[in-house]
Amino acid sequence: MARDRSQREDYAGPLRRLLLGVVLLCLLGIFLVWRIDSPRVERFRAQVVDTVIPSMDWAMVPVTGTINLIRDFQSYQRLSEQNRELRSELRQMRAWKEAALQLEQENARLLDLNNVRLDPRLTYITGVVMADSGSPFRQSVLLNVGARDGIVDGWAAMDGIGLVGRISGVGQSSARAILLTDAASSIPATIQPSGQTALITGDNTAAPVVDFLENRELVRPGDRVVTSGDGGVFPAGLLIGQVAEDRTGRLRVRLSADYERLEFLRVLRHHGTEQIDDHGGVVGPTAPAAPDNSALAQPAEAADG
Repeated sequence: MARDRSQREDYAGPLRRLLLGVVLLCLLGIFLVWRIDSPRVERFRAQVVDTVIPSMDWAMVPVTGTINLIRDFQSYQRLSEQNRELRSELRQMRAWKEAALQLEQENARLLDLNNVRLDPRLTYITGVVMADSGSPFRQSVLLNVGARDGIVDGWAAMDGIGLVGRISGVGQSSARAILLTDAASSIPATIQPSGQTALITGDNTAAPVVDFLENRELVRPGDRVVTSGDGGVFPAGLLIGQVAEDRTGRLRVRLSADYERLEFLRVLRHHGTEQIDDHGGVVGPTAPAAPDNSALAQPAEAADG
């Protein structure tokens, strides 16, 4: 057994050296062939490449697949980062969109307030609605204007379109406005074009009731309802809404003011209708002038003389 091992080692050593020498000679031959600049050698190299390279495609498949996998993974990482960035930008855009919508609505309401056509003799104070009553039995809002701004009980409060209510309770820096829908609200009104007078009474619903109507037959749904000015509390001609008919046939008012989005209210300065105490002079028919007899008397005296 020892001899066999020694004989194997004696043969293995020269064979390794011989194999290494052959490999080196082959590599040297390939190097020389690839370095020789000759047309024949160039054609030979082309034939070798055409023969060997197509048969090596199978060996390049794992390498190509690994490279493609690495590239796909890098691309996925980039896409994931871009997706996170886009999601963050989308959240910011949604926040900006909400802010832009709120500003747009606020701007529209301010423009409505500026476009309201009122009696030029009336002045107003614009206040911001800070809170509402939140009670089903009392419907009112709280404004950030009060006695320091000259607010007085009973003044009318409007939004950009129509009448909202009246001031009822004034503090130093705030005031409460009772809405037309409140049960304690009663507004004298005129229905156009018939000219019928009525009382618009709130009943804690979205549409106040039309009470004390003179002639029901002259009023139609869709007729315009404005303040009449009776009682001297509100100025005449303020828009309230339009006549509507409920399921029971009772007449109500579909309010023009947007009660769902009350943010700004215009409080009208109205000191009541001027009372006329002086009855004035009555102009009667003038009495006929007495005839002048002096001219007739002078010739008579002359004849006597």
